[in-house]
Amino acid sequence: MAESENIQQAKIRARARRMWRADGSPKGQMAEYLERARELQAIEDNPGAGQLPNPMILHHGEIQPEQPVEEAELMENLGEFPGRADQGERLSAPLVKKKARKLLRES
Repeated sequence: MAESENIQQAKIRARARRMWRADGSPKGQMAEYLERARELQAIEDNPGAGQLPNPMILHHGEIQPEQPVEEAELMENLGEFPGRADQGERLSAPLVKKKARKLLRES
């Protein structure tokens, strides 16, 4: 097992050297290229490791009916909050207490 690990490490070092040379052999950056080569090798060894499970598939592999996990009603109230500036607009100055109370009563 140690021999296969040594072979793997040699492949990673060779890949890092190729990438380093292809980028013009920048001084003092070989450690970064080694890390990149390790990451690329890990991705190749485990191609599906970063994928999230499909929420539409049950534990035993059957597909559920097509319905969202949760219903989002964003479009109905997008940017419609009483007493607040709408979609990035800013109030020109802080409100005095009297005006702030009036806005709170209206909402």
